[in-house]
Amino acid sequence: MSDKKAFRRTDRTDAPLYLARYTDRRRTSPEVPVHREDDDSTPLYLRRFRDRQTGAPTPSRSVPLEYEGERFSPEYAAVTRSHEIIPEERREADTYVTEIRIIRHGITQGYSTDAGLTPMGAWQAHQRGQALSRTLREWPNMRIVCADTNRARQTAEQIHRGLLDGLDQYGRDSTVSPPEAIDELKNFQVWTPDGIRDITASFRKYQAEMEKLERMAVGDRPRWLVEIDRFYRTQLGGADPIQQWLTIPLMYFESPQSCVRRFWKGFLRLVDESPGQRIIAATHSGPIRAFATWAHGYDPGEPVNTEEVVVRIKKGGRTATVSYRNRVTEVNVPPLDEMPDWNA
Repeated sequence: MSDKKAFRRTDRTDAPLYLARYTDRRRTSPEVPVHREDDDSTPLYLRRFRDRQTGAPTPSRSVPLEYEGERFSPEYAAVTRSHEIIPEERREADTYVTEIRIIRHGITQGYSTDAGLTPMGAWQAHQRGQALSRTLREWPNMRIVCADTNRARQTAEQIHRGLLDGLDQYGRDSTVSPPEAIDELKNFQVWTPDGIRDITASFRKYQAEMEKLERMAVGDRPRWLVEIDRFYRTQLGGADPIQQWLTIPLMYFESPQSCVRRFWKGFLRLVDESPGQRIIAATHSGPIRAFATWAHGYDPGEPVNTEEVVVRIKKGGRTATVSYRNRVTEVNVPPLDEMPDWNA
């Protein structure tokens, strides 16, 4: 059979059967409504559509619902409805006393300077805040903290705005603290002759020193400059510089385990200061990836912008679960007095 004979047109120009019947009813009896206003089986979206067609007023906000002394909107009930038939039951020892969400910043304008977020990055963080507003039943109070960089601070601010917008949309009440920068969430640090600074700030010093050496063409490059040059050349070549930082010893870079210890010190301090609250922490991908690698025992990969690692500390504060990319691992919470200080 030739290709011309095998070809069959499937395009149809006539209306679907249900639409043709509807049009016939409207044409034959335009004065008779084709639907009953008191029919409760009519879907809500269809009733709203018919109200708009007839000019009937549409309620601006749904009537709040009340269940077990808690008030919420039908929209909130719809987005948080569980598909589980049997509710989850936990032993008292398995109850969580604190939840920490470690969130990477949104898309930034660049890493060569301490730049802020792009419009897309701000939208990502705002959407993350709105998603968090749907998960308030167990953690109605939240504290937002961030690293002291523009991209992390703006991410925390947009998460805060998204949370407030979501609470207003769903008719929920919650106590959400404004964002605050804390030192424990800073990016991994690099030693330079001008002092210790994070990897982004050290890039400016690196560029200035490399330009001076290339222009003068005298002297050897200092060892700290060699390591930073190796790090950024890996990034420019399209490889993964964070994997290099995680696996290759670097003499002038803060180690991954030091970042993990620093994170835990900050989290335990926040838990003592804000018991029973959910902690939202906006920070950088390198320390987040080191934290997830420590918990899971392998490198799960670079977190994308506004992706999160969820830490839930169990009752008693001795154990916690760390969740990242559908992998949940139970870990021992390291006590502060057992964390070694290798520089002592």
